[in-house]
Amino acid sequence: MENNMIYIAFLCVTVPMLFLLPIIKDKFARTVVGYVIVGVFCCLLVSEINGYILRGLNNDYEYVTTVFTPVTEEIIKALPVLFFAFVFTDNREKLLSVGFALGVGFAILENIVILLQNFSTVSLIWALLRGFGAALMHGVCTGVVGLGLHFIHQKKKLFIPGSFALLVMSMTYHSIYNTLVQSQYKYFGFVLPLITFVILFFITFRARLKAKNKKIQKEAAR
Repeated sequence: MENNMIYIAFLCVTVPMLFLLPIIKDKFARTVVGYVIVGVFCCLLVSEINGYILRGLNNDYEYVTTVFTPVTEEIIKALPVLFFAFVFTDNREKLLSVGFALGVGFAILENIVILLQNFSTVSLIWALLRGFGAALMHGVCTGVVGLGLHFIHQKKKLFIPGSFALLVMSMTYHSIYNTLVQSQYKYFGFVLPLITFVILFFITFRARLKAKNKKIQKEAAR
């Protein structure tokens, strides 16, 4: 029944978004929504992998979520972003956007599944903590991988070591988050993704402002 619920939630989320795709006029906006759907699919896939690991380790939830799930989830999430970077574009903003969208899509299905599994005990506080904590953490991890791929793509020799470094960074961040939220310092864990997001937003906003000023200066020089 639990596995059926995962597939039911997957269909309920993805089918409406699939119908949305052809309606969206802007090509990149369509790509972003598409990567939200990819993120949902990644969550479905990794839930099966994590389930086997959990059963193999006698359902030791804390050990699995701090050691194994950060590895499996970040690898599965990063692969579609790697594909986008090396097949379509190395544009910094686009890579950040598709990476973040994929992470959010992953978190949407994860949150729904956890909600269904704990329906009698969840609350509005739980929903806020999941939204600002775990969901944002997934978006930040994959978004930063996308951002890092922009720099790696410009220097081909860095592809293997650079991609590995980005994966290790996202896995470590994910593991730190999972460890904190299961400890007495859980509220520090919930705040961590929000702080990271603010920093990431500031960096992106500054880059956009810089690009805009350069464009204005070029137009003025004509």
